Amino acid sequence: MKKLVVSEDTCISCGACMQIDEEHFDFSSKGLSTVISQENLDSEILKQAIDACPVAAISIVENDEEDNNTADMENENNEPSNDCNCDSDCSCDHETKCENCKCHTEEI
Repeated sequence: MKKLVVSEDTCISCGACMQIDEEHFDFSSKGLSTVISQENLDSEILKQAIDACPVAAISIVENDEEDNNTADMENENNEPSNDCNCDSDCSCDHETKCENCKCHTEEI
């Protein structure tokens, strides 16, 4: 099952997604973009809103991938359990370049 997510760590509160797609986005109490609907994820307007995000904070992930990423990310020190700098919203497979994280920097 697919799920629309906004990375709170990446969002800069520009509001572009909300201006384009009021069906899916609004401001959270933290002043960041937040998802308000998981319906109609194949919408062309939603695709435009995702593409308009200047920091690539919005993605559609497989729901079980997000759960697995969150579980894999934390250890007793709350640090990533792998050698990747991904945040919990990363949906990359760590073999291809991911625009939503820094897992493919030269330091790794």
